[in-house]
Amino acid sequence: MAEQKKKIRIGDLLVQEGVITEDQLMTALKEQKKTGTKLGKSLIDLGYMDEDSLLRFLSRQLGIPFVQLRHFQFDQELIKKLPETTARRYRAIVLSDQDGELLVGMSDPMDIFGYDELVRQLKQPIRQAVVRESELLDTLDRVYRRTDEIATIAEELEDELGEDAFDLAQLAATGDDNEAPIVRLLQSIFEDAVMARASDIHIEPDESVVRIRQRIDGVLHEQVMKEKRISAALVLRLKLMSGLNISEKRLPQDGRFNVRVKGRSIDVRLSTMPVTYGESVVMRLLDQTEGMLNLEATGMPAHLLERFRVLIERPHGIVLVTGPTGSGKTTTLYGALTELNKPATKIITAEDPVEYRLPRVTQVQINAKIGLNFATVLRAALRQDPDIVLVGEMRDQETAEIGLRAAMTGHFVLSTLHTNDSISSAMRLVDMGAEPYLVASALTAILAQRLVKRICEDCKTPYQPTDQERVWLHGLTHEGLPSHYHYGKGCYQCGNSGYRGRIGVYELLEMNEALLEALRTNDQNGFVEAAKRSRLYRPLALSALDYAKDGVTSLEEVFRISASLGETTPKGAASSVEFS
Repeated sequence: MAEQKKKIRIGDLLVQEGVITEDQLMTALKEQKKTGTKLGKSLIDLGYMDEDSLLRFLSRQLGIPFVQLRHFQFDQELIKKLPETTARRYRAIVLSDQDGELLVGMSDPMDIFGYDELVRQLKQPIRQAVVRESELLDTLDRVYRRTDEIATIAEELEDELGEDAFDLAQLAATGDDNEAPIVRLLQSIFEDAVMARASDIHIEPDESVVRIRQRIDGVLHEQVMKEKRISAALVLRLKLMSGLNISEKRLPQDGRFNVRVKGRSIDVRLSTMPVTYGESVVMRLLDQTEGMLNLEATGMPAHLLERFRVLIERPHGIVLVTGPTGSGKTTTLYGALTELNKPATKIITAEDPVEYRLPRVTQVQINAKIGLNFATVLRAALRQDPDIVLVGEMRDQETAEIGLRAAMTGHFVLSTLHTNDSISSAMRLVDMGAEPYLVASALTAILAQRLVKRICEDCKTPYQPTDQERVWLHGLTHEGLPSHYHYGKGCYQCGNSGYRGRIGVYELLEMNEALLEALRTNDQNGFVEAAKRSRLYRPLALSALDYAKDGVTSLEEVFRISASLGETTPKGAASSVEFS
């Protein structure tokens, strides 16, 4: 067994080594007594030392390694030797097995009780390492995924359903029993999605299996379960939670509900659709815990952000945010509304659906079934004395013309269009039937955007582009190009995808006299030429390339953005992700 550890007073050691003064120790001890936190955290919070300095000091004094978890390759089987509850309670994780001795990372290696409990549970000699608490907690969220638990509960639920499907609705509706398998299964699915930073959950019944897929950084990840009958129970329960009609299985339905997952408030937007083997469900997860969205969160480059702020502060006019579904338009619009939301400003929104709830903002949910469409809400909103109006989407001529006239009569209007880029957006309004003079009189600016995946910082690797890719890059721009780019080769931290997180790519087109004149005369070629000469205008593909030059994203992502804009991807570009 591991030798008995002796109690060491960290405060005395720090004073003895001259890292802190006696007075600072006394102040920290008083703070510790008041807050109940550990002494090390009190010293850090008071600014007497930073976390890395403390951890490196402990590493030297205790003769143990300081391990940076973000660069560590984990062994899933070793990690599972320690139950999640113990790992979280004592801030510990099993890192490696060296000749029967386990290396265990702890954020507080001075915790004698924690050390003894780890020895007792692991039943092996252990050697400590010191790790950053923030990295440890982030790693625990990733390594203790709920996939095994989901599979186990699904089997239990399938057994409980038995051969008789007539009690399915009753089982799904068993109200407040938090121990019911259906409740535990949904809880595990939501917890796993939050841990994985998923934006959507898909539940898809097939002939002999049910698939649960999560969209993480824009890519779907699949878990297949053979218990196909649990799909109906899940759908029923979710319908009840959303207040939907559980007897209607022939028509699509939409609803929403709120759940608390791991201390976070998650709004769930649910959509059901009848399919061949039952009903498919897609849930969009909206984390309300982070507070108000802001424009800094979009990742917009500083020079564009500064100009965009000037544009949205204007008293009238219309600003369009464009891009396909899932391009981050909602984040940009809500970020703008958050900055404009002041006691002296009346803001009304027409949305389908209302995604984030904003205090002081009058938000209207579109309901086409009863005739409450964008045009109807917009007409009514203009009689409510607004300063700013947000129209969720310009879908038809009527909505476009009302929005444009509102912008001409002293209101500031924000809206979206589903178009590829900023240049095509203005002409799209004309194509929808809006008078060219109206568009020219009201339109202030267009912001087109996409999301590209960030290369994982923990496995970022330099990469020499192929000859075909170089030819394509030179065709895209005559600017100087670097000799190498980067890609993510895949590691534990990013789930071997090579990417972690996403960032926005933007194209801002601000109206000037040349552009407005081309609009008035409906001169499409003249508009395109004037746009290319416009200040701050930089096409989306080049903006994505800027990120690739800086090592933020990969050439693969630049090719994807270019392909979505109708550019030709170079032959052999797909091979750029097949690295040895």
